Amino acid sequence: MILTTADTLGKREIIEYKGLVTGIIVRTPTITQGILGGLKNIIGGKNTSYTNVCKEARLHAEQEMINQAQELGANAIVAIRYDSSSLGGNTSGTEVFCYGTAVIIR
Repeated sequence: MILTTADTLGKREIIEYKGLVTGIIVRTPTITQGILGGLKNIIGGKNTSYTNVCKEARLHAEQEMINQAQELGANAIVAIRYDSSSLGGNTSGTEVFCYGTAVIIR
């Protein structure tokens, strides 16, 4: 599966548009990640605990999007976009959403 944030694939020709595909995931840190992340917030510096939660969330959302594209028979996804938001409140969860256009290329 070819993935790109661009609207085209250079010399590759899009021969069929299959439609919008999406992926969404909500992740919260484990207890250990939450404690380590909280300590890092106090002392400052790179917060690898929360960074890892966000990376995992992005990868899982992306995989959901890829699975949808494969079900449609696509071999590429173009115009991919990512968005995220904090759930706020009493949770430190993060929602990650990605979307793009599933296509068949040659």
